[in-house]
Amino acid sequence: MAATPRFRKNAVDAHAGEASTTGGPGPEHPVDERLPPFRMFTSGLQHVAAMYAGVVAPPMIVGPAVGLSAKETAFLMGASLFTAGIATLLQTLGFWRIGARLPFVNGVSFAGVTPMIAIGKDRGHDGIAVIFGAIIVAGLLGFLLAPYFCKLVRFFPPVVTGTVITLIGVSLLPVAFNWSQGGNATADDYGSTTNITMAAVTLVIVLALRKLLRGFLQQIAILLGLVVGTLLAIPAGITDFGALGDADLVGFPTPFHFGAPQFEIAAIISMCIVMLVCMTESTADMLALGKIVGRPADERTIEGGLRADTLGSAVSPLFNGFMCSAFAQNIGLVAMTKVRSRFVVAAGGVILVLLGLVPVAASVIALVPLPVLGGAGIVLFGSVAASGIQTLATAALEKGENALIVAAAVGVGLIPIAAPDFYHAFPEDLLVVLDSGISTGCVVAIVLNLAFNHWGRSAGEEPEAVESEQPKDPMALPVAH
Repeated sequence: MAATPRFRKNAVDAHAGEASTTGGPGPEHPVDERLPPFRMFTSGLQHVAAMYAGVVAPPMIVGPAVGLSAKETAFLMGASLFTAGIATLLQTLGFWRIGARLPFVNGVSFAGVTPMIAIGKDRGHDGIAVIFGAIIVAGLLGFLLAPYFCKLVRFFPPVVTGTVITLIGVSLLPVAFNWSQGGNATADDYGSTTNITMAAVTLVIVLALRKLLRGFLQQIAILLGLVVGTLLAIPAGITDFGALGDADLVGFPTPFHFGAPQFEIAAIISMCIVMLVCMTESTADMLALGKIVGRPADERTIEGGLRADTLGSAVSPLFNGFMCSAFAQNIGLVAMTKVRSRFVVAAGGVILVLLGLVPVAASVIALVPLPVLGGAGIVLFGSVAASGIQTLATAALEKGENALIVAAAVGVGLIPIAAPDFYHAFPEDLLVVLDSGISTGCVVAIVLNLAFNHWGRSAGEEPEAVESEQPKDPMALPVAH
């Protein structure tokens, strides 16, 4: 285990930045770069546009399921934007040992939608109060577990991280395809030629802008593509201006709007399981983002990121928000634009807070039709998968059974995507984990990496032979001899 101190040293160096030969501080890392105000705002707005639909979708689903009115559901959506902004600021700016201090976007986790519906179905305000009580307990438990959970970073060498990053991108692509068809499978125009054509046109616009533009304009090609796509969608008749007319000018997510939180054991256990799933996915997302921005996520970064996730989740119900977790689609945006500044994402967090306080402004963002967002999402989510493939290229797949590890993990991780009803006969509590291809694929990759590359090594085996199976990496699992 002598490799462990070396790991911690690399971890510290990653935060300290490059040191000069004279011992002085190196140049500022791009993650800590502060862009001019206009660029900061527009780049931050691009992050908000990329994740807006993902933030408002869970409350849009949960609200009607528990029996809330349309106005109360809209209130939940505004509260989710507000709390997503707070959680994002915790992640990007941080304080004490809270926050990954990476360009890491937080929002409402989809993992909790099914359990929340089961907890609060047709119970109205009481159902929401029980959901909020369970989230508070789960968030506090996760906060306490963060210093221990972060040590799992040792179990994420490139063969594991590359697999998980690839699964993150591939798992998000069906979301983009659903948006491209219209987002609502029960709608008459779902999958219509108009919707799919608008998605295709937006995809082509984004690719063309990336090819033709240079500098800053190239970096905000996604935002420009969404604007152009939305304008083209108006004559096509798929831009809905109804939300803009119904929105209030100013609104504040009144604390405990639906009543004081209620605590039920079954609901708490269910949301604690969801929290563990979210922590696993956030760990994988931080490792992916660390690779992309050139600042590998070490144990301290993971710990801070998990604390921000869990603290944001514990505080969120105070303002009527749900459990917060990482938004992988924004990792794709960082990979594509190469804008690595965490302050850009912090600007996006501020915009989210303002959108939560000014509903009419939030409704302007909501004007972007889902088919337009889907076209851009294909590029964003595909960029995440491409980053995973790049990482796998460094994982020495020709050595040992590494290719077999990737094959099995990707295969298991794709089950919820390729066969959504595959686990239909399993207990509902297990579905929280099994229906997440990222979580199942991650667990399979970790276990197989241990089984093939670490367990059962003889004491006299050459260290070089073992270590050659994985590239030397500060995140590699130390091997005991």
